Amino acid sequence: MNIRRWTVGVLAATLFVPGLAACNSGSTEPTSGASPVVPADPKEALLASTKEIEKGNFNFTLTGDGLTGQGLVHKPSNSAQFTVTFDEDSEAAGMSMELIYIQSDSWMKLDLGALAESLPPQMTAQQDKYQHLDRSRIKDSEALAFDLEDVDPAGADVLFKAVTDVQKTGEGAYAGKLDATAATDAEALDADVLKALGDQAKALPFTAKLDTEGRLTELVISVPAAGDTKAHDIKVTYADYGAAKGAQKPPANQVVEAPESTYEMLS
Repeated sequence: MNIRRWTVGVLAATLFVPGLAACNSGSTEPTSGASPVVPADPKEALLASTKEIEKGNFNFTLTGDGLTGQGLVHKPSNSAQFTVTFDEDSEAAGMSMELIYIQSDSWMKLDLGALAESLPPQMTAQQDKYQHLDRSRIKDSEALAFDLEDVDPAGADVLFKAVTDVQKTGEGAYAGKLDATAATDAEALDADVLKALGDQAKALPFTAKLDTEGRLTELVISVPAAGDTKAHDIKVTYADYGAAKGAQKPPANQVVEAPESTYEMLS
């Protein structure tokens, strides 16, 4: 599941909105048994902190340049859900999108906000409904691709492999720098922003927090101003490891089959 492409890809494809960098959550539920030993080496501790994410059972929230979002990943039920809202001062002001995946079914709800007034009716007719999508028609879409083997909304493992300097600053707290040019596959990073940053991208400041079991609960990357992008923080946090609830189907009276115009927009 490619969280950033869910948001950026769909909106860019349908509305020609420039790419927006993403990335926020809360408390975590402890697992039973003895707590694992957190590696003493700071970088190794960060790398180990992502192992629980790979199990695909957690909630998350995110904030970035112009957007906020929240979601869940639940491998036990083969489901995921994500909602994103664009800030009023962003280029996509007032827009929001929700995506739900359960087994082989997918639904999308897209609110175009004020922009709807300037778009053709076929693009806005269903925006107050959940559109049921034919997965066979979106399987090659980067925007809507769903892969339960790629469940991390930030790509934290890739980011931590690109860490060039890190120190432990407190109990479960770390700070350092990472070379974003070596982590271009990470979902939290926007390619256009990295290009605008130039050499600055090779030393982006970050902070990270782990819980008492060594699991990642918060990652914040500070991005300096570059090109048309203002300085901002990318923040992703993870919660409820092993205790997330599966995604729920939308109410039947709020569901319509996606019209042909939806697939045309996403192609």
